[in-house]
Amino acid sequence: MPSRESYEVHKDDKSLVQKAKREANQEDILAAALGMRMGPQKPPATFWQPLKLFAYSQLTSLVRRATLKESDRAPRSEKVHNFKVHTFRGPHWCEHCASFMWGLMAQGVKCADCGLNVHKQCSSLVPNDCKPDLRHIRKVYSCDLTTLVKAYNTARPMVVDMCIREIESRGLKSEGLYRVSGFSDSVEEVKMAFDKAGEKTDISVNAYEDINIITGALKLYLRDLPVPIISYDAYPRFIEAAKLTDPEKKLEAFHEALALLPPSHSETLKYLMAHLKRVTQNEKFNLMNAENLAIVFGPTLMRAPNLDAMTALNDIRYQRQVVEVLIKNEDVLF
Repeated sequence: MPSRESYEVHKDDKSLVQKAKREANQEDILAAALGMRMGPQKPPATFWQPLKLFAYSQLTSLVRRATLKESDRAPRSEKVHNFKVHTFRGPHWCEHCASFMWGLMAQGVKCADCGLNVHKQCSSLVPNDCKPDLRHIRKVYSCDLTTLVKAYNTARPMVVDMCIREIESRGLKSEGLYRVSGFSDSVEEVKMAFDKAGEKTDISVNAYEDINIITGALKLYLRDLPVPIISYDAYPRFIEAAKLTDPEKKLEAFHEALALLPPSHSETLKYLMAHLKRVTQNEKFNLMNAENLAIVFGPTLMRAPNLDAMTALNDIRYQRQVVEVLIKNEDVLF
């Protein structure tokens, strides 16, 4: 009767043989995929290792490409990819067409928000379905609004939510709210804290006693947005709506203009206008009515897209009117 030790050795030998067969099959499949003709004398193991690593590295690309195809059947997202010319290290395949990305430098483009890698010529064919990854988001301020809310999976930017909650908890009756500026160094400190710690940032009364620092941080965030809350595409329609004199036609035009905003922008504007409406309800304490707030927030929430200086200057009064209408009619328009 064979001993236990001899049985274990036999079992190990059998598993090694099976492993060798599996590896041989993998090598045959890989050779066929690469169009290689193998003779009776197969290359050594050192030949196959880099090829296996290469094949494995492309697996994620193929999976992501399949995901792109699946997403074509689902409702498309509004987030456009933020493609930048990129030099890739090692071999890469385009995640749109699955073709090899040739060259030693600037072989293609990479989305700075989600990491998608494609040929430059394929970038215009990729659906607007960017799903930002927090690993690629380096800051909160100056980050595209839609990119930020998708990366954090929130309805609105955390800066807006956190600052407004803090202001409403202890600052609604503060005289000159939003008109009075906070100490600029402290406002910059809050900005840096959000960029570094995100939603873990401490903006409580223990950290910043002066509420004007928090209002300053919120205004700075809105000013720093690469695309304003009232987006460049919707800007002309809001200006046109503000110029109308008939009350009913004006509100109808505002409804149409609001429909042009990206979802994240619309949700943020709605939340902000509801907050500013509550600020006006404390006017006897803070001395800030809708007109005063509109003077502050007009140029903060909307900026003229590529207009000459004279036109932009003439638009300032209409920007103020836009925000004033949004505050006064917040319950009707949103």
